[in-house]
Amino acid sequence: MALETKHSYMPTGLEGIDSLTLSRFVLQMQQMSAEATGDLTILMNALQISCKVVETCVRRAGIAKLYGLAGSGNVQGEDQKKLDIIANDAFKENLEDCGRVSVMVSEEDDEAIVCSKATTHKYAIAFDPLDGSSNIDANVSIGTIFAIYRLDDSSVSKTPAEGAKAIMQTGRNIVVAGYAMYGSATNLVLSFGEGVHGFTLDPSIGEFVLTHPGIQIPKTGKIYSVNEGNAANWDKATTKYVENSKYPEVGKAKSLRYIGSMVADVHRTLLYGGIFMYPADAKSPTGKLRLLYEAAPMAYLMEAAGGKATTGEIDILDIVPDSIHQRVPVYMGSSEDIDAIVSLYQSQ
Repeated sequence: MALETKHSYMPTGLEGIDSLTLSRFVLQMQQMSAEATGDLTILMNALQISCKVVETCVRRAGIAKLYGLAGSGNVQGEDQKKLDIIANDAFKENLEDCGRVSVMVSEEDDEAIVCSKATTHKYAIAFDPLDGSSNIDANVSIGTIFAIYRLDDSSVSKTPAEGAKAIMQTGRNIVVAGYAMYGSATNLVLSFGEGVHGFTLDPSIGEFVLTHPGIQIPKTGKIYSVNEGNAANWDKATTKYVENSKYPEVGKAKSLRYIGSMVADVHRTLLYGGIFMYPADAKSPTGKLRLLYEAAPMAYLMEAAGGKATTGEIDILDIVPDSIHQRVPVYMGSSEDIDAIVSLYQSQ
């Protein structure tokens, strides 16, 4: 049985379906579109397989000696873990082989990847194959974040530079966004633009099953999530917001909850409400989180669930990227909590 949620939303025609697998869900969503060709269904299947491969590796990491550093760094200047490389390879190979992706952007690769096996040039995908990988050895929840963008099918990218230009679109052009979270259970949360739906991997059948239909974030929440270790470097608006959260003039104080894995922190925020923040600061004046494959897909999910996402000055989904690894400040969560931080930015 699918779990009942406080706020339920199901696309027309999917009500009352029990034990709905992600494969069936995507197929039926495609059948509802007069323009559907099946390409997106094949692409989503490749994503599912990639997530299952990574999930298996994460579960066996200790036994298979996959913990620890790989002895290399990525384009971000971060030390790569062994699982970083495995996850990145799994996604690139499966997405390339499905033939429905023309361009890929990964956190782990310097340039955009032009797919030689593409049979259609309608889709591009940006992904963080293993978000929160610094927490791997501590067995903290980690995950994958992705965003599928639509391309002009007549425009074929032949070089990494052309591929990067094609995928550098605002988040408003996202077709599907989502994340997988590898924790006590493996969840896959996604949106096709209307509603946010959560699936849980049932290991007994090897399928993602719908468990959280129609996720709606509360209008306000009791939790704020931020790394307060950076507080000395924050701007006035962020400092004031956290101060107001801890010492409100009216009502109860908010509780601090911070895991340090974006997928886990955003997942909790979606379910319970509140605000997740990764602001710019004196050390990182443009922010730390990457736009194309972290901030934009999570902002897409937040808005589809009834929340908001901003840099403090502009909606994240309205930003036009200037590079594939562009970083931005991030505030996302319940609409009233985001309105409060935006008001502070407007008044400073």
